[in-house]
Formats: sequence, structure tokens, C-alpha cells
Amino acid sequence: MADRKKPQGSDFIYDARHELAGMLEEGLSHPSTKPVLAYGALGAVAAVVLPFVGVPLGFAAGAGYKFYKRLRPD
Repeated sequence: MADRKKPQGSDFIYDARHELAGMLEEGLSHPSTKPVLAYGALGAVAAVVLPFVGVPLGFAAGAGYKFYKRLRPD
């Protein structure tokens, strides 16, 4: 897949799609899977403290944040 050319204007979507595909194929052996799950768990724990945020939303927010930071670290 590395030989495919990136479509212009959709760099983030392209990168996210390929990173997610790699995470799904390789499971826990992929370098992004464990940090994303760890931040999801931290988000879920933080959501327990906040009365207006549910645990699934906290998990999604934590995992989404770390996934974004894995793609765009700066």
C-alpha cells in the first residue's frame, strides 16, 4: 500500500484511513493501538467524574484525541 499516491486535498483522511486499517489488521501489535486504547480508558474514567458526559463519549473523546495526535503530532 505504500506505493499508492496520496490524493491531493485529503491528506488527513487518507492518513487516518490507512492508520485505522493498519490498527484493525495488526491488532495490539500495531504501534498505535495500545496508546489509543489507553487514552480511551482515561477518557472513560474522566467521564465518570463529569456528570454530563457518559462513559462511551469519554472513551470516544480520549481515543479520538490520541488517534489525532498520532497522525498529527505537532
